[in-house]
Amino acid sequence: MKHGVTILTDQSWAQAGPFWLAAEEMGFDHAWTYDHLVWGGLPNSPWFAGLPMLSAAAMITERIELGTAVCAPNFRHPLSLYREAQALDDISAGRFVLGVGTGGDLDSRILNLPALSVKERVERFQEFTDLLVRLRTEDHVTSEGRWFSTLDARTLPEPNRMPLVVAANGPRGVRYAARTGDGWMTLGPKAETLDEWFTGLAGQQKIFDEELAIAGREPGSVRRYLMLDAPTMRPAVPFSLTSAEFYADMTGRAGELGFTDVITHWPRPDGPYAGDVKVLEQVAAQMI
Repeated sequence: MKHGVTILTDQSWAQAGPFWLAAEEMGFDHAWTYDHLVWGGLPNSPWFAGLPMLSAAAMITERIELGTAVCAPNFRHPLSLYREAQALDDISAGRFVLGVGTGGDLDSRILNLPALSVKERVERFQEFTDLLVRLRTEDHVTSEGRWFSTLDARTLPEPNRMPLVVAANGPRGVRYAARTGDGWMTLGPKAETLDEWFTGLAGQQKIFDEELAIAGREPGSVRRYLMLDAPTMRPAVPFSLTSAEFYADMTGRAGELGFTDVITHWPRPDGPYAGDVKVLEQVAAQMI
């Protein structure tokens, strides 16, 4: 099992930089941040752009993987995102992981973009991701879509294979992730209790494995990331860093289901992910 931690961008780099360095020193395998104009969990908080923060984190770390959880089409075009991802891949010496997902709709509402149904948002995301796949494997990319288009888009330097992790929770999205991504990330299904959540995760894994088989992909070829924390899942799914023992129980159950990676959040003093950094340190000591 590999372990990751998400560090929010509600603090300046001077404040947050030590967290990224500490995540590597503690032994975490990967560290992540959100990619939003404003995050709904902290709508009145200061907020800094995620990709520049990851670039700064890449400059002070050496080993830890760095990723987005997640980039969404709500305010991004696949080509401009791919260019930024290329730069991050280069700056980090190949440690960047591009996580993508449908995302919430707050950013698009802030930009006063037309409201979309859930079905339309999923379709837009899949078009967005299909074009990203082409951009990282082809050059001179021309594509005309409903949502996103390119005309003879150059992708130099040579197209690379930075990992693409596709976030999905519903059955349609999970099947798409199995066909498309180098990894799959999930928050799990909505649930009333923790046991119900894990039962739902088992159902997701079954769908994922079935689609891998249909696509002719080996089960072990795709990493499976479980986001242990989601404010929308509470109180059914408590904060994973409630205690080191609770974290160990959650990761053990995740491993039994077939997840290869788990991701927690850096504890905050209050609000979303409120907790004690000492628990994170205890968890890190258990990982060694």
